Amino acid sequence: MFDWDIIQQVYEKLPERIATVRVRYGKALTLAEKILFSHLSEEMAGPFSRGKDYALFSPDRVAMQDATAQMALLQFINSGKSKTVVPTTVHCDHLIRSNIGAEKDLKNALDENREVYDFLQSAAGKYGIGFWQPGSGVIHQIILENYAFPGGMIIGTDSHTVNAGGMGMIAIGVGGADAVDVMAGLGWELKIPKIIGVKITGQLKGWASAKDVILKLAGILTTKGGTNAIIEYFGDGVKSLSCTGKATICNMGAEVGATTSIFPYDEKISNYLRATGREKVARAADKIQKCFQADEDVYLSPENYYDRVIEINLDTLKPYINGPFTPDKAWELSKFAGIVKKQDFPEKIDVGLIGSCTNSSYEDMSRVASIVRQAQKKGLEAKAEYIITPASERIRQICEKNGIIESIENFGGIVMANSCGACIGQWNRHNTHPERKNTIVTSFNRNFAKRNDGNPNTYAFITSPEIVTVLVIAGKLTFNPETDTLKNRNGAKIKLEAPKGDQLPKDGLYGDVELSGFIPPADNGENIQIIVHEDSERLQLLEPFEPWDGNDFFDLFLLIKVKGKCTTDHISMAGPWLKYRGHLDNISNNLLMGAVSSFNGKTNCVKNRITGKYQPVSQVARDYKKRGISSIIVAEENYGEGSSREHAAMEPRHLNVKVVLAKSFARIHETNLKKQGILPITFRNKNDYDCIKEDDSISVTGLQDFTPWKPLKIIIKHKNGETDTILAEHSYNEQQIKWFKAGSSLNFIRKKA
Repeated sequence: MFDWDIIQQVYEKLPERIATVRVRYGKALTLAEKILFSHLSEEMAGPFSRGKDYALFSPDRVAMQDATAQMALLQFINSGKSKTVVPTTVHCDHLIRSNIGAEKDLKNALDENREVYDFLQSAAGKYGIGFWQPGSGVIHQIILENYAFPGGMIIGTDSHTVNAGGMGMIAIGVGGADAVDVMAGLGWELKIPKIIGVKITGQLKGWASAKDVILKLAGILTTKGGTNAIIEYFGDGVKSLSCTGKATICNMGAEVGATTSIFPYDEKISNYLRATGREKVARAADKIQKCFQADEDVYLSPENYYDRVIEINLDTLKPYINGPFTPDKAWELSKFAGIVKKQDFPEKIDVGLIGSCTNSSYEDMSRVASIVRQAQKKGLEAKAEYIITPASERIRQICEKNGIIESIENFGGIVMANSCGACIGQWNRHNTHPERKNTIVTSFNRNFAKRNDGNPNTYAFITSPEIVTVLVIAGKLTFNPETDTLKNRNGAKIKLEAPKGDQLPKDGLYGDVELSGFIPPADNGENIQIIVHEDSERLQLLEPFEPWDGNDFFDLFLLIKVKGKCTTDHISMAGPWLKYRGHLDNISNNLLMGAVSSFNGKTNCVKNRITGKYQPVSQVARDYKKRGISSIIVAEENYGEGSSREHAAMEPRHLNVKVVLAKSFARIHETNLKKQGILPITFRNKNDYDCIKEDDSISVTGLQDFTPWKPLKIIIKHKNGETDTILAEHSYNEQQIKWFKAGSSLNFIRKKA
């Protein structure tokens, strides 16, 4: 069992710390406040104002996946530290491509990515980091099974780190520079989030699942409704949800922009701890159970303690399906058939995919197995391709042992390696007609254009594993298992019964299942060599960014004015580009290639003001940089939503972008920009976005007097010689201004060291 000493230390101090916070605030505390403020750095006191003040925190653990760990470790090399101060792990789950099946795909990944895996393993050994090898499982499931504990605090270099909120933990996705801060022993900075209370009542029935709770909530909050907020669930209904069901709900909190989500500790979480061999943790948590729940007054008058209260009744909750192209376009399945026809969505389903960190627990798999067994018994067959990805080797082994894998494979399902796979674009899809509009249904968490297979013609819809499975059997989007029937091979009308499954296997999730793929931290890594070849295409040692020269930014060339949604997928695509995640210069060739230009409506096609030609964004940026010209990016709402990938901030910095001016930012991305020395600012008047023209030069003044809350003046110089002067807001505090002046937060850390 991992971290028992750390957990004991947290639990010994937790009651006293919570009592101190309660006195300091002079009121009852929400669960989020209890756990968050009990992890304040020693120099912090409070009270703090939600949505305004910043504070420093001391997380218990750091986790990194292989795609983001490369850049994080390359930054840590430059930090001047010889070993991580906080327990840390690296998980190899992103670089395995789903293609043929688990065995061959894993072998191919080991061959293709050997250089990167060797780098990660050697760096882990040198700096005292635990290493989970390829095939061991998806980072968030591994965390839930082995490291997550009620009342703890973890940060991870992946936006879906929030998955661990299902264990009653504060779990937050961050950029690699944030992780380096914590690994180096510094306090981790966070703006104090607002708190959204979601009251859950009733109990799930029929075809509804835990996934439908968050699919419905995504429709209520939208992709930015949870920005700078923690979603805290409460109410009698939470007690019926399994621990992994809670984790599913927390996982997709990232899709509404939430800082994290959290559930109170209860019997279902206790059962999960025991099932995963952590009975000692469950017993210790039971003794201080009130620490892992909001105070009674909060539950009696939630409107007095939460910034917003939303109620969801599980008794009346119906299955949902969300999409396409955004995870917050929520439709009740019972009403979806009419929507499909009205919106002209492709009705025929080509592929159904189950898995990812969101939905591949034992409960998910057992409920899916009940459907396919029932379908086979009643003479029904799959009418679409069916792909399954277990989240961990532990889950795969147990599902194999209990006959679940066999049932799925007998139904025609293809079981892929334990990895992220198609969820993050690592899918070698066998699509013979990529030019036609087509539909896939997934149990994943994101469905942005090109996200899964790189094809803009693919309409991706998110739903529960159960609904994915039944839609694969029906072969069409317009099917509703609650009311509709299917014809079997004999022509008989068949109505499928609602799925049944076990939240946990009878023998637990531990037992005789091997803990495979884990390499513990080295006792002494001083003599371990980290090799990065100068001619490597995949790894590149980092050069520090230049510090601010003390002057305002004058006459920045407009690189791109982005139209509409611009996620980190648009800024720095995944899929085939994952191979360059450790090589900043090479991956910078994908800069903003998915973003739509507001001037011509095209992607990766912007005007080079020097040549007058329209070229890829990175090519224009490189040309400007070569000529000593700095540039600026202009964007709309929630710029940088989605993944925590800091490459989306490092790439523009590398190509000499100085400023991003947007209507609003997603939380993680705004922090990443600040950490890398780029200036993220917002229009005071959002209509000023319309003032920006294609050939503009833009100056940002007031930096010599750069102070918190003081707006900056923007001078827009048009091609005809006319100018517009507008104001821009920023969210910098004193500490972050020091990062800006140093050129990056890493420069600031290294200077202090």
